[in-house]
Amino acid sequence: MVNHSSPADFLLLGFSEHPGLERILFVLVLASYLMTLVGNTLIILLSMLEPRLHSPMYFFLSNLSFLDLCFTTSCVPQMLVNLWGPNKTISFLGCSVQLFIFLFLGTTECVLLTVMAFDRYVAVCQPLHYTTVIHPRLCRQLVAMAWVIGLVESVVQTPPTLRLPFCSHRQVDDFVCEVPALIRLSCGDTSYNEIQMAVASVFILVVPLSLILISYGAIARAVLRINSATAWRKALGTCSSHLTVVTLFYSSAMAVYLQPKNPYAQKRGKFFGLFYAVGTPSLNPLIYTLRNKEIKRAFRRLLGKDVDSRES
Repeated sequence: MVNHSSPADFLLLGFSEHPGLERILFVLVLASYLMTLVGNTLIILLSMLEPRLHSPMYFFLSNLSFLDLCFTTSCVPQMLVNLWGPNKTISFLGCSVQLFIFLFLGTTECVLLTVMAFDRYVAVCQPLHYTTVIHPRLCRQLVAMAWVIGLVESVVQTPPTLRLPFCSHRQVDDFVCEVPALIRLSCGDTSYNEIQMAVASVFILVVPLSLILISYGAIARAVLRINSATAWRKALGTCSSHLTVVTLFYSSAMAVYLQPKNPYAQKRGKFFGLFYAVGTPSLNPLIYTLRNKEIKRAFRRLLGKDVDSRES
């Protein structure tokens, strides 16, 4: 690997010891990024242009799509440059911005997925009161709350991480500037940062996931009391996409931020971090569109196909 860095630069190692693997990853990451751009942009456009999708569920989904677009764009272009050539450098400013955005948008997505679970809970367990409870003003407030919590978390955790005494080689053993990788790069005492990351992980990962599981526990009890097969399918169709997205996002995020301190876990964490940053944002649109008849119909109408007359 050629080192073109200045003393203030970081080196994002990725899998630089396996150049052949990096070329394969370049193709996969580029394909995933293009899927992310197309899929999430399409969901946002459909949610805006199709009147039948002007509902809380699609309001939250379009916010999730916007989050995923920003999340991947904050790291994938730099990642593609590093995967393609020998120059793995990123400036201190670039690393700082990437870290801030990663924490900001990652935390916001954790909270937003919890909000979406609450929306699904009301839709299944209190369907007659859904429009009264999940009204437009509350939707805007919940989304604003998710963004504010994400911003506060990033403002609190980014500065202490960047003030760490980094080792002179400045080699970040990861694809992006994330808190665990930067803590490992420090040659000083990281006790405070590790405690801060552990506390943040509990509040940002464990607590929201627990609330999501409580919501789905209540949904499961409500579904088990349903005798109608049609109602069963409708309830499961309402929740299955969100539950799949939650599983993919939280499993990869927890593998990155709650991993044990050993070389095997850190090596495995790089794969999970890559999937967390690139894979889940590209899969979310597929998960929501493949099983969602309303989005499929809206897409056909956008293309000018007369869906309503054919269905009638």
